[in-house]
Amino acid sequence: MATIRIFLVEDDPDWIRAMTAYLNSEPDLEVAGFATSSREAIEKARQLDFDVVLLDIQLTDYEEEGIHTAIELHDIHSAKIIMLTSMKDESIIMQAFTAGAVNYVEKTNYKELPHVIRNAHQHPRAMDALLKDYARLKREEQLKQLTAAEREVFELIEQGYTQPQMEKKLYKTESTLKNQVNKMLKKLGVTSRKEAVEKVRRKGLLPPK
Repeated sequence: MATIRIFLVEDDPDWIRAMTAYLNSEPDLEVAGFATSSREAIEKARQLDFDVVLLDIQLTDYEEEGIHTAIELHDIHSAKIIMLTSMKDESIIMQAFTAGAVNYVEKTNYKELPHVIRNAHQHPRAMDALLKDYARLKREEQLKQLTAAEREVFELIEQGYTQPQMEKKLYKTESTLKNQVNKMLKKLGVTSRKEAVEKVRRKGLLPPK
């Protein structure tokens, strides 16, 4: 029986101890490591070998810190992310899925975790397809307000084109292109090209400044 390695991200040391003991009592589960903050989670994710992340939505810095941590983890590791929550707010739960989580479990239902972990690890394909389609829909939701010309400009910026390169490719003057860029930034609610790309890539979930 292959062992499923778990990375636990939680700011409550008592919960970490309890969950580590509980999950390690299962013959096919092993807590490979833990982190108590977003920064520590990102650092350890680059070093540890794990298959599934159990990530608390409410880490210490602010209420939805876990959502943004999930985005970072999703970018650097292929492990399946399961969110832990003590909240029943549907908007928060939807944000968790937007951030790339495959499931969520209320902490009071912790006894479900072994089953949920095994399911996420062993049967990922259907959920992967759903999450991929959901990510596409979230991208379109953000870009639908742009005109065809503004979207073309955004996609070139996303690909790394500079202002002179875009002027040459699109046969547009500097003033025309700057006007379209400014309109695109305003519609996306950002102030820079970099922030525009980052916001769309993160499906609209940017951490507070």
